[in-house]
Amino acid sequence: MQNKLKKIIWLYISSFGIMFALLSWFQEMGVLSNSLGWWKGGFAAICGLVLYLILPAKIDH
Repeated sequence: MQNKLKKIIWLYISSFGIMFALLSWFQEMGVLSNSLGWWKGGFAAICGLVLYLILPAKIDH
């Protein structure tokens, strides 16, 4: 049980990191505003959750 929780947390944090990097890349390209501030982290958390639900959560099943 504890290993499964650790894996879920790790996969979500990884998904968050991927989305944060992607949003940063979009900012560098000029697609997103540079004045997002803390909203970028919020968007990354939401998009990371979606990414987690789409990809890693399905791997073990």
